[in-house]
Amino acid sequence: MRFISEEESAALVDHAMAFDAAREALIAAVAPGTTLFPAVLGHGSEPANRFSIKSGSTADYAGLKVGSFWPGNPDRGLPRHNSVILLFDQAVGRVDTVIEAGRVNAYRTAAADAVAASVLARPNSAVLAVFGAGNQAEFECAALARVLPIRTVLVVARDAAKVAGFAERLAGQGASGIDVRAASAREACAAADVIVTATPARAPLFEADWVRPGTHVAAMGADAKGKQELPPALLERAALFCDLPEQSRTIGEFQHASAQAQGGLTALGDVLRRGEGGRTDRDQITVFDSSGIALQDLTIAQAILAKADARL
Repeated sequence: MRFISEEESAALVDHAMAFDAAREALIAAVAPGTTLFPAVLGHGSEPANRFSIKSGSTADYAGLKVGSFWPGNPDRGLPRHNSVILLFDQAVGRVDTVIEAGRVNAYRTAAADAVAASVLARPNSAVLAVFGAGNQAEFECAALARVLPIRTVLVVARDAAKVAGFAERLAGQGASGIDVRAASAREACAAADVIVTATPARAPLFEADWVRPGTHVAAMGADAKGKQELPPALLERAALFCDLPEQSRTIGEFQHASAQAQGGLTALGDVLRRGEGGRTDRDQITVFDSSGIALQDLTIAQAILAKADARL
């Protein structure tokens, strides 16, 4: 069995790798022969400590990702989020590879956002509003700046102190020269070409009528029943896209959409496979819901293995 530690995987991953892996995974999700199994959502001995298991298989590979959220970890000097990816040897049914993937998971999540924006956002989108100022929000902004000409990032956060140093942290991920400043939710929505929500919220973060025509919205935080970041009224007048429709309807953002709106969901993989943009006109509002699929973890795991082997 091969083992890649957190330190090794963090040194190997980058935004370009994550983007390519996410794109491959989203297309694979709609391909014949792929199976994505229902997510298992659980908790530790303390109910506040949560974990999820997402698994899947294609004709070529199979495996799973265990993601955990331990909110008390910062008091111990540890990150709240952690991930481990397991790849199976399908010939004998044993675990072939184990990859600690805490930092990899941040890249992988942001990459799905970037892939969606590359085909759904207006190509000249320059103003990004991000709800949340934690670690994941920074990765989302850096990933989007690779595919769109982002010049301004408006950060909506309860703790304004977290905005300090945001620009420098983005520059550390290769997204330099971006004007970063704090804004209210209404101000950010009114100015944004792209809105990203990266929070654990359980209620809408803004009003539907604050969103301008032509805006692309990415909801990245809802991955369990009850989680919610967007106002349901927005979903009624937008074109809706997601990584996996059946999962988005149950634990993703679109669990809060009406039955009629849920019936119009489009898997992003179908858009990518056609090779055309998903937007039908300049003023259309597009919404992408990312509840996270195992294939994203399995494809980036294979990319990490290939890069590690190339360095031997």
